[in-house]
Amino acid sequence: MRSLFTAAVVAATIATGAAHADTGTYAIDPAHTFATFEIAHFGTSTNRGRFDKKEGTVQFDRAAKTGHVAITFDATSIDTGTAAFDKHLQSADFFNTAKFPTVTFVADKLTFAGDKVTEVAGQLTLLGKTNPVVLKATNFNCYTNPMLKREVCGGDFTATVVRSQYGMDFGISMGFSDAVKLVIQVEAIKQ
Repeated sequence: MRSLFTAAVVAATIATGAAHADTGTYAIDPAHTFATFEIAHFGTSTNRGRFDKKEGTVQFDRAAKTGHVAITFDATSIDTGTAAFDKHLQSADFFNTAKFPTVTFVADKLTFAGDKVTEVAGQLTLLGKTNPVVLKATNFNCYTNPMLKREVCGGDFTATVVRSQYGMDFGISMGFSDAVKLVIQVEAIKQ
């Protein structure tokens, strides 16, 4: 009888562990995480840039289909490949980094298909204004990193934001697009 009880306790412990095995906190890997923005330039070409400095965490539970995302991007680390353009983007015409040095995205609603994240709905704060943004996954996967020996989850996400909603309206009357495409590449390491 005692071995039957012990077997039942072990089975219950394993089942409980399996139910919570998908829960975790993941730290953003800055070497594999980039936020890129794209904006049409007078209807001819696309201007692109990215934020080189970022940090944050992701918590999610694949079994419960819940999670939380908090990522901060250093707007002073903007990089377009052209120093003069970077300086203009950091000015009060655009990101006003002297007054608003960071851009944040916080989300509490993750949508899943099976155990894969398909959308992340949250709030983007830019220039002191916060608006809802839904990032749609074009790719998502988790794997055991052979070098770190830890689980890494990540994917590619996109969204389009209307920059004038944040008070960034420079150049719209001249023909610059109000719509900005965000392309987020993110990988996070389980802690």
